[in-house]
Amino acid sequence: MGGTPQAVEEEIRKLPLFKTEEAKGKVAFSLFSSSILVGICLIWAYRLSNLPTAGDRGRWLWIGMFFAELGFGFYWILTQALRWNLVRYYPLKFNLSQSSYKLPGVDIFVCTADPTVEPPTLVINTVLSAMSLNHPTEKLSVYISDDGGSQLTFYALLEASRFSKLWIPFCKKFNVEPRSPDAYFTHNFDLHEHTADAQQRLFIKEQYEDMIKRIEAVINKDSVPEELKNQHKGFSEWDSNVTKQNHQPIVQIIIDGRDTNAVDSDGCRLPTLVYMAREKRPDCLHHFKAGAMNALIRVSSEISNSAIILNLDCDMYANNADSIKEAFCFFMDEDRGHQIAFVQHPQKYNNITKNDLYGNSSPVLNKVELPGVGGYGSALYCGTGCFHRRTSLCGTKCSEEHKGLWNSETRKDDNRTVHELEEASKVLASCGFEKGTQWGKEMGLIYGCPVEDVVTGLAIQCRGWKSVYYNPDNTAFIGVAPPTLDIALVQFTRWSDGLFQIFLSKYCPFIYGHNKIKLGAQMGYCVYLLWAPSSLPLLYYAIALPFSLFQGIPLFPDIRSRWFIPFAYVFVSKNIYSLAEALIFGSTFKAWWNLQRMWVHRRTTSFFFAFIDCIVRQLGLSQTTFTLTAKVVTDDVSKMYQQEIMDFGSTSTMFTVISTLAMLNLFSLIGVVVKVFMGGLECKDMEKLVSQVVLCGLMVTVNGPVYEALFVRKDEGSIPGSVMFKSIVLASLACLIPL
Repeated sequence: MGGTPQAVEEEIRKLPLFKTEEAKGKVAFSLFSSSILVGICLIWAYRLSNLPTAGDRGRWLWIGMFFAELGFGFYWILTQALRWNLVRYYPLKFNLSQSSYKLPGVDIFVCTADPTVEPPTLVINTVLSAMSLNHPTEKLSVYISDDGGSQLTFYALLEASRFSKLWIPFCKKFNVEPRSPDAYFTHNFDLHEHTADAQQRLFIKEQYEDMIKRIEAVINKDSVPEELKNQHKGFSEWDSNVTKQNHQPIVQIIIDGRDTNAVDSDGCRLPTLVYMAREKRPDCLHHFKAGAMNALIRVSSEISNSAIILNLDCDMYANNADSIKEAFCFFMDEDRGHQIAFVQHPQKYNNITKNDLYGNSSPVLNKVELPGVGGYGSALYCGTGCFHRRTSLCGTKCSEEHKGLWNSETRKDDNRTVHELEEASKVLASCGFEKGTQWGKEMGLIYGCPVEDVVTGLAIQCRGWKSVYYNPDNTAFIGVAPPTLDIALVQFTRWSDGLFQIFLSKYCPFIYGHNKIKLGAQMGYCVYLLWAPSSLPLLYYAIALPFSLFQGIPLFPDIRSRWFIPFAYVFVSKNIYSLAEALIFGSTFKAWWNLQRMWVHRRTTSFFFAFIDCIVRQLGLSQTTFTLTAKVVTDDVSKMYQQEIMDFGSTSTMFTVISTLAMLNLFSLIGVVVKVFMGGLECKDMEKLVSQVVLCGLMVTVNGPVYEALFVRKDEGSIPGSVMFKSIVLASLACLIPL
């Protein structure tokens, strides 16, 4: 590469900053999926051509089977879009390092809502990990939105700000990963080393543990002592009138990154750290996390106004120290970077068991399905672990004007005092600021939906922007997965409810995204938006098959009939493909089996309840609610989870449904076995019921842990007696219903 320095620089700038690779095997997959589609069509044809006549026993069961299989088939067709255009993205960090582009600033948002469910010690680990990412500290700002308005969280942040003076230089010196102190000292610390470096590590560990003890002592008292309150002016914001749902806007700049005296133990500048509790009033809608994020966007624009925003859940700490640099490779690419609105990372967890007991972290989801949507340039915004271009979040449309803007400084550079900045920011965090504006509509995150992230990402893409789903080998961010079945199901209820709301709203991808995003992307979105109604076919199968088997009503072709072939082919080939795909991408057979069980539980409880709730809400009979899921559990529950023992120790209605369906299938299977031995079923009749016996047998096998919790276990995770009684009674009554 020769020529003048300017020409050399121009050549360097033209170097790509990321590359894409398409998955192999498209032709083979197309042939395979086409054969499945033919089988599905033959199943539909069988149902229609063999419809029982009026008055025949089981006619309505047969019609129900047709509609269930119609639902299964159409939903399967949608899922194929996730595999049609699988693309993987790879950043080229070396090329970025050669460029003379000025790196833009980054504002990191961390949202928390309740110090009881989301302990302050958890929150500060995420904050500390974000503050210590590899990026110039003068261009790094961390903002915490505390919707709990808790002085306990504020106190914990003050402690974290002091500890950051030790933690940040320690991370940079030893290239520490993960950057969360708790995660690092739990998994990477060796007490048996005696080198100077080891002694420094031990010192930092002791300082961290002392800080945690101080924070926990204050939390246990449920109030901050007066002597500690006197150490910072921010505590004056909390008086006797402040409650979680009724308080003035609170904005406190804990560390001012402009202050030359705000330095760490090595004398280097610290990043800006800001605490915000937006105003809450009983008579004002606060719009849950979407409202918090929008307040953060406005407040940060007043204080730092960085071009890039990273948002993290309070339990999702930074693991990869270079995650910012990798994200910049996508935003700053000379040819395609100006089109990219956000870069979404997968949600991964540090507490996944060997065989992923509750199916929280499916490799196929992270390595196939979500990248499959991203292959259309329409990766889903999943609410955490996402880098955003600020302008795209604020309602602007994609255009060539965004090309090459990184050298123009966007960060605030004013001489206002900390107090003046705080007062100006409080106005932006007040309840009344959004009245008469486009916030929550065309600007910021969209209101009115529990999954504000997905609908916001869709709206951004419909303004012409593209998005990237990036799954690095070195995981960027790591969170905490639900450690109990109850929490996992509640979480999926909230998600599927909100996703179905999007489908029923003006933001339905097939309508709102028409001619704006690709058809494959529209279908990919609907795979998730239709989680709730996808419960109906499976729930019908889970009830109709054992019921008809108990009554001796065949619903499938005789195993000697040619019509049996498409049923067998679709069922066997689809499951073999699913298993092979899971094993190829790093799962185990048991993890795959656990995931199949969880899909049964989710569809028959979480998704079905979400479907009912959403329909009731559409009829105007209820309003949107938001349920926080607990991030911490007792030691006994945690131990049970680590041993991969399912926790059913709750009287939740979901567990009643799960137990009832398990008992219904068990009773049916036992009933048919008894009839065979008692001579109540002839051989020719049994041949017609083989398919139902097999499917009911699989349901019984899948529900093995349920039976164990009902009849064998006596620990805290066993199914309560009241749930057992209701499930046995309901299953017995279902078997006795005449047809």
